[in-house]
Amino acid sequence: MSSFQKPDHDELAGTEQPFVSHLMELRDRLLRAVIAIAVCFGVLCLYPGPGHLYDLLAAPLISHLPEGTKMIATNVIAPFFVPIKITMLAGFLLALPIVLYQAWAFVAPGLYSHEKRLVMPLVISSTLLFFAGVAFCYFFVFGQVFKFIQSFAPKSITAAPDIEAYLGFVMNMFIAFGAAFEVPVVVVVLARIGIVSVEKLREWRGYFIVVAFIVAAVITPPDIVSQLALAIPMCLLYELGLFAATYFVRSTKAPDSDENPPA
Repeated sequence: MSSFQKPDHDELAGTEQPFVSHLMELRDRLLRAVIAIAVCFGVLCLYPGPGHLYDLLAAPLISHLPEGTKMIATNVIAPFFVPIKITMLAGFLLALPIVLYQAWAFVAPGLYSHEKRLVMPLVISSTLLFFAGVAFCYFFVFGQVFKFIQSFAPKSITAAPDIEAYLGFVMNMFIAFGAAFEVPVVVVVLARIGIVSVEKLREWRGYFIVVAFIVAAVITPPDIVSQLALAIPMCLLYELGLFAATYFVRSTKAPDSDENPPA
């Protein structure tokens, strides 16, 4: 029997709700998520404040600029709106566990117990991996990239980056590294839903290494350090995904999917 085939005893029988009830519950879940984000945003506005949050975001760049150099704002309202955008993003990330819990609480009643054993670990692991990718980019990659760029800057040029351009660069890098660190989750999902087997994924290891270096060359700045900093973790995370997929495929089967057929 396929691992997605319903068991003989349907544990969800009798739990159906009217469509309007689902809409009302979805509204309540979304409202709670929005309130959580708003509360986190308000707290961050009070402490440490939008300006200080942007200073933290700009610290990797400022530390590699010539002493006394500051960033500039070419837009009149940029000094106000850019820090506010950073604070909103930080508020969303801070409230993300609550947002994900609301999403989980909405869909969980419609899942079988063996499906719940798959979904919740994937939600938690995908969140932690995304945060790990962002942290890796901020604490390691940025320093190496900005150091490389400044080493090639002519002495006759005074670097004065624009705060909006820097925000766009940072967001693109955060999304790239956060998404790249989701490789184990993608591998587990592909193997679990039966699109491709774990054995076939192992055979494709060499192709993935090539793809990882191509992706790193396209989405990172043109320096070897940042490209290696993205490609190597992707390859290691692919191996982690293969290991995790083997465990999840076995542990999230339907209750009767591994029973031996009668003789």
